[in-house]
Amino acid sequence: MVVGAALARGRRAAERLMVDRCVVRRKTGEATDDDGNITPTWQTVYPPPEGVGRCRLRQPTGIPRPDEAGEATVLMLRRELQLPVSAVGVQADDVVTVTASRHDPDAVGREFVVSGLHNASQATMRRLQVEERTS
Repeated sequence: MVVGAALARGRRAAERLMVDRCVVRRKTGEATDDDGNITPTWQTVYPPPEGVGRCRLRQPTGIPRPDEAGEATVLMLRRELQLPVSAVGVQADDVVTVTASRHDPDAVGREFVVSGLHNASQATMRRLQVEERTS
């Protein structure tokens, strides 16, 4: 069980670097209030109810990608979101909101869309590709 012990040490070390906090949500539908206002409904995917939402946000590349949204041009900034391996069930198009950041207060409140998933049997963390839309 040398691999198992090394993997456990690596996962603990990776989680120690995850000093930011985030919430991952999935749109489940829409609700309409008495005034006819439509708002999306959400399901929390991560963290679990008893969890704290550990994460780490990285920008491995500084090359933004322009995208057209109707008549507006938006800038798509690619980032990597690192989550513990125990964070299961995240899917493409889920929305990530940074709720706390120890080293980058400007990150708090930013929202990202999951654009790429990461699964590996011997990973120390989940590395998800996420994009932030800015205009």
